[in-house]
Amino acid sequence: MTNFVKELQWRGMLHDAMPGTEEHLLEEMQSAYVGIDPTADSLHIGHLVGVMMLRHFQLAGHKPYALIGGATGMIGDPSGKSAERNLLDEKTLRHNENALKEQLSRFLDFTVDGENAAVLVNNYDWMKNFSFLDFIRDVGKHITVNYMMSKDSVKKRLSAEAKEGMSFTEFTYQLVQGYDFLHLYREYNCSLQMGGSDQWGNITTGTELIRRIAGGKGYALTCPLITKADGTKFGKTEGGNIWLDAERTSPYKFYQYWLNTSDEDAEKYIKIFTFLGQQEIEDLTKQHKEAPHLRLLQKRLADEVTVMVHSQDDLDNAVRASEILFGKSTASDLKGLNEKTFLEIFEGVPQAELSKSELADGLDMIGALAAKTNFLGSNGEARRELKQNSISVNKEKVKEDFLITSEDLINDKFVLIQRGKKNYFVLVFN
Repeated sequence: MTNFVKELQWRGMLHDAMPGTEEHLLEEMQSAYVGIDPTADSLHIGHLVGVMMLRHFQLAGHKPYALIGGATGMIGDPSGKSAERNLLDEKTLRHNENALKEQLSRFLDFTVDGENAAVLVNNYDWMKNFSFLDFIRDVGKHITVNYMMSKDSVKKRLSAEAKEGMSFTEFTYQLVQGYDFLHLYREYNCSLQMGGSDQWGNITTGTELIRRIAGGKGYALTCPLITKADGTKFGKTEGGNIWLDAERTSPYKFYQYWLNTSDEDAEKYIKIFTFLGQQEIEDLTKQHKEAPHLRLLQKRLADEVTVMVHSQDDLDNAVRASEILFGKSTASDLKGLNEKTFLEIFEGVPQAELSKSELADGLDMIGALAAKTNFLGSNGEARRELKQNSISVNKEKVKEDFLITSEDLINDKFVLIQRGKKNYFVLVFN
């Protein structure tokens, strides 16, 4: 067994821990859980910190529990929120649970032989038949309103600055989450709950229930909330969340997100979001600082996370796609792209739609550049650019006598024209 707390510390993943937690984990194999919001059928990278904590926990020789918050997802956690979230029905929750387990299995080993195999649980399974009267009698009476009001998540929502008040449903959230911890403690001997630093209040409510009802000892451990150096929100782009599901966020866009992190963030993120060892990260950071223009940290970070979440093939495709814009690439590289990735790479590039019948006898370059597309201002400008050898079709230089045919189509639909290094145009043939 390795020292889990020390591992988190050097990685910058430890915000706070209840006294005695480190010693407790060094005694013998222990069990811990992290709660995961099931309001979508995919995790996004904001979930990754908790998932990485569970993986490090398993690698340290302990048993991880991933708790899908089916019941709490029907309520909505007020922590860090300014308004109440939409509530879900059971059918949607079950669908989301199955999808999340599939993604979690890329990180956690649910099949390993031995006592520390990961386990997925859903709190809806033990809450659905718990009547309101039973809950307030068996759980509610053990926690005072004064205790609940002292939590930061409650205080912020009841403060004068809050736009909306807090519903009774949300107010009870910490009791329901606290009961989860009590249930896992009694049923699975789970003695530690982990989460983001904004979860400290909810987690300690659970340790209080374990003490008062079960006469036991529960532990709490939190990680810092991930931020970006420029103050913008981690895991968000103009297009929304960065999802782990390839249908929601393509591997290319996923790769680009990590590749475009700042030097300061990359130095922090490579410790949190990869399993590289301390010495290797220190060496890589040193090399990066000696030649920051090479962006060694960002490239290694993007490589590691993309393979972990998607696959080596997806990474290779993402790298090829990136090089099409910024490096040397060929027509065969372009033709290896699927339609979705091609359109993502050239998002915002001027397009012109033409009929495939134009290709029957070959489309001449004057037509492709000006007469039929207006990419360039005139036929004369098109001729000048061609004479200056500044025009490429599918990354290969062409002269005025070149004809575009169906052989040049990418995905049986596109042709990429380039003037100089940075000006791209896309012909779309229907």
